[in-house]
Amino acid sequence: MARKADPDRPGLDALLASKEMIVVCGSGGTGKTTVSAALGAVAAQRLGARVLVLTVDPARRLATALGLTALGNTEVRVDPALLVDAEAAAGGLDGAAGHPVAGELWVAMLDTKAGWDELIRRHAPDAALRDQVLANPLYQNITGRFVHSHDYLAMERLHEVHASGRYDLVVIDTPPSRNALELLDAPARMKEFFGSRLLRWLTVPYRSRLFTAASKPFYQVADRVLGSRFLQDIAEFFILFQTMEKGFVARASEVERLLIDPRTSFVVVSTLEAAPAYEAGYLARELQRRRMNLGAIVLNRTLSADLRRPAAATAARKLRSAADDPDVVGRLAGLVDADPASVRTVLVEVGERFHDVAVVANREAERRAELEEIGALTVTVPALTHDVADLAGLLEIGGHLLGPR
Repeated sequence: MARKADPDRPGLDALLASKEMIVVCGSGGTGKTTVSAALGAVAAQRLGARVLVLTVDPARRLATALGLTALGNTEVRVDPALLVDAEAAAGGLDGAAGHPVAGELWVAMLDTKAGWDELIRRHAPDAALRDQVLANPLYQNITGRFVHSHDYLAMERLHEVHASGRYDLVVIDTPPSRNALELLDAPARMKEFFGSRLLRWLTVPYRSRLFTAASKPFYQVADRVLGSRFLQDIAEFFILFQTMEKGFVARASEVERLLIDPRTSFVVVSTLEAAPAYEAGYLARELQRRRMNLGAIVLNRTLSADLRRPAAATAARKLRSAADDPDVVGRLAGLVDADPASVRTVLVEVGERFHDVAVVANREAERRAELEEIGALTVTVPALTHDVADLAGLLEIGGHLLGPR
């Protein structure tokens, strides 16, 4: 049986007000980016906070609406006038009264290449080594193809902006992943990389002027197949990279500590389709097992609970019957200024297909009950009839997330 809602339990507004970092995660295609941006926008609007939303890849129309056509690693402030206009459009009190929104909304997008460049500059022991790595012909290709490098950079940027102290709240939209736990494991994988057999295999033969008798023939064959000095070039790059091991490992450990810090909270976003809901449940329980703060589960694009009520099914049957009554169809056609044939077609479709929608609504209710058993705050956002492509749309979603003022 699902847990009953606790009216005294703090909502998402309390979570945003009490935490310094919100990590939004979940399966791809569930609306993580939109929810992340909505949380940031509503925190700036209602709490008067200085908020940074660190996003992965916002929809082009949304980025344009935010005035962020050149979005990148550098934080950009959303025009305060846009927030005022959006609040007025969404029916907000401050915007409607013409008062400026007290908070600030800043946005940045994860840029893998720029992120790696910043890491090298930070961890290189001296300028000469930094320039050698950045100028290495294999650097761009290798760093761009590191498995899960986007996950690690997301955590690195979270640590960086939090340590800067420039923001009251940082909301990070995590990279889409086939396994959401890859994000949490990224710092540990970075530490493991420096002690891996692969790194030793690539670099040990080149740390000596003499090849071992066993390895020399292999490297000679590899060079003939892959190109002259191919493996040597790779090894030289990783030897340079390995000199920064101490800095990378220390920072990865700091990031790991940040993920379990009480000031950090996780928000899991999901739809109530079978696969995303299963993944959300698994991720939420794993966060709890790792003693990470699970702040909330957001169920996005949900159907209305009214669809499961007997009265709705009765109404659907009556609509289907009304489609066979020419007088009813004629009156409706006059009310909506449409031709009777089209009105009848719509009535038939709605009446006959309502059962399918009700079945989906019932399945959603079952999955929601399963997720509520986890014990975290559960918040729903209904399926909207329009795309969210501007600040007003984000504030509308924020209203569903936080509830009325």
